[in-house]
Amino acid sequence: MIDFSLIETLRWQPGEGFIRLRLHLARLSRSARRLGFPQPVDAVAKLQEAVAGAAGPLRVRLTFDAQGRIAVTSAAFAPLAPDTTWTVRLAETRLNSADRLLRVKTTRRGVYEAARAEYATAEADEVILLNERGDVCEGTITSIFLDDGTGMLRTPPISCGLLAGVLRTELICARKARVGRLTLADLDAGTVYIGNSLRGLIRANLARN
Repeated sequence: MIDFSLIETLRWQPGEGFIRLRLHLARLSRSARRLGFPQPVDAVAKLQEAVAGAAGPLRVRLTFDAQGRIAVTSAAFAPLAPDTTWTVRLAETRLNSADRLLRVKTTRRGVYEAARAEYATAEADEVILLNERGDVCEGTITSIFLDDGTGMLRTPPISCGLLAGVLRTELICARKARVGRLTLADLDAGTVYIGNSLRGLIRANLARN
């Protein structure tokens, strides 16, 4: 029995609507097909209902379960300033690259919650997880990107055990990022960025103490 739901977390902006909506819907549909869920045919209508009459930016969360039920909630959202830098730290918690559910965004978030709980909020804005081989994978809520001086960001392959983030997909399709394994030595040698579709790309300072 499947005891989890699929999730998509979207940003809605006045005058722009849902940011990266096409990519979010494509991932939701692809994930549903992979897991044997019905197709989320009412997703757009439910999302539009949730933002009707909104006047400011919103964080909108859609869940979709194995029975085809869609639930949408929304909350006010304050975008980050463009010059924001987040402090990130490394988790002791490891991801298992053989766990194919890591490639799908679901409510099964125990491993991410365990990693996030290793540090107080004041100690880290985000926490990076490695897999069993020591490959850099992802943050608890973000994809990882490295500026290694080549002019194109590098981001870990899905096969390492991570989510196909929507922002990650957009940057790869726009040829602003390419897929390549990352080690901790790589992160120390370059400039680290993290990001997701809700917040965009964020400069990161990797604290290793």
